Amino acid sequence: MADVVLGSQWGDEGKGKLVDILCEDIDVCCRCAGGNNAGHTIVVDNVKYDFHMLPSGLVNPKCVNLLGSGVVIHIPSFFEELQNLVDKGLDATGRLFVSSRAQIVFDFHQRVDKLREAELSGKQASIGTTGKGIGPTYSTKASRSGLRIHHLVNDEEGAWELFEEKYRRLVKTRLQRYGDFEYDFEGELQRLKEYRETLKPYVIDSVAFIHKAIADKKKVLVEGANALMLDIDFGTYPYVTSSNTGIGGVITGLGVPPRAIRNVYGVVKAYTTRVGEGPFPTEQLNAEGERLQSIGFEVGVTTGRKRRCGWLDLVVLKYSNSINGYTSLNITKLDVLDTFKEIPVAVGYKLNGELLESFPADLLQLAKVEVVYETLPGWESDITQIKTYDELPENAKKYLKFIEDYLNVPVEWVGTGPGRESMLSKPVVN
Repeated sequence: MADVVLGSQWGDEGKGKLVDILCEDIDVCCRCAGGNNAGHTIVVDNVKYDFHMLPSGLVNPKCVNLLGSGVVIHIPSFFEELQNLVDKGLDATGRLFVSSRAQIVFDFHQRVDKLREAELSGKQASIGTTGKGIGPTYSTKASRSGLRIHHLVNDEEGAWELFEEKYRRLVKTRLQRYGDFEYDFEGELQRLKEYRETLKPYVIDSVAFIHKAIADKKKVLVEGANALMLDIDFGTYPYVTSSNTGIGGVITGLGVPPRAIRNVYGVVKAYTTRVGEGPFPTEQLNAEGERLQSIGFEVGVTTGRKRRCGWLDLVVLKYSNSINGYTSLNITKLDVLDTFKEIPVAVGYKLNGELLESFPADLLQLAKVEVVYETLPGWESDITQIKTYDELPENAKKYLKFIEDYLNVPVEWVGTGPGRESMLSKPVVN
């Protein structure tokens, strides 16, 4: 059976730390979607590890890690990130594998990504992508013109020549779409040819691998990237990523059936943040928003951009839970709220005076909603040194209980600081 960790808001909830803790007792850790546009920070023994594409399970020396077929792979970034982790003392030998079915992110995809953003900025609000080429890669995948890892590492006679032909055909379509932009396409082909042998030891049939792991009763953990509100189908489209970031992406990105999934852990920041463009009903463009940003050090791991900040939005979380079906929650960064006397929480949206039943799909409607808040008392005390859930201030417990009751999902973990040790466990009553 597999357990899954998913972001429940717009990403940056702190999924990596929960994955790190769970991986202490896990055999296999998997990524199922996205690419190096994600970002997790894990602090272990005062050493900070930044993950973008690679699974956080690499921190555990006993854990095997897999990039599934739904992940898109920028090969130079794969090796650069791996080397950065190795330089900090992690040994990934024999513990990291890549699906042969995963799509390749080419350097020109990244160039096209930025050209597309520049094009949009002249006509409408840009999407605010990371510029990592993720969208253009999924686009070529959907149009069936992309190239996969097995195309690159195949050493059958004529395989490389076929790869070159398909690459040049793909380049031709990009030039037809965006004009004759300057780029050394032949240079990229040569670099990829050099990567072939280096990459081969990491490449496996991931479907066979994951099904064997489940059949052998290995403990499998799936690490979600981004979050539900950035899902290509269910997020605030078009201000989303280009993959399925919810539970559906786990099934299609790893090739596992729904019955193989046991627990779905939703990671929830105790307030709300968002990077990039797009709607954000509870955003605080004021001193309180700046305060959340400063105390929480809300800067994107991958982008370096400041995150937009606002109050916890239970309308978003209820919608997120309806799709992902969380079995329990991890509330992170609760300590960021330590100094607030009062803490507003969004409990509804009104449009033209009428309470909406769910999170609206139409952004024009969303821009007009009136957020209904319930204000809870703060605890105004430092919780960063607390070691057990029972020691939390009563108002902090009431804040967590309010979330549980609204969503009808139990809180199982509470984050009170950046370190691995700053995670309080709360017994879940079934």
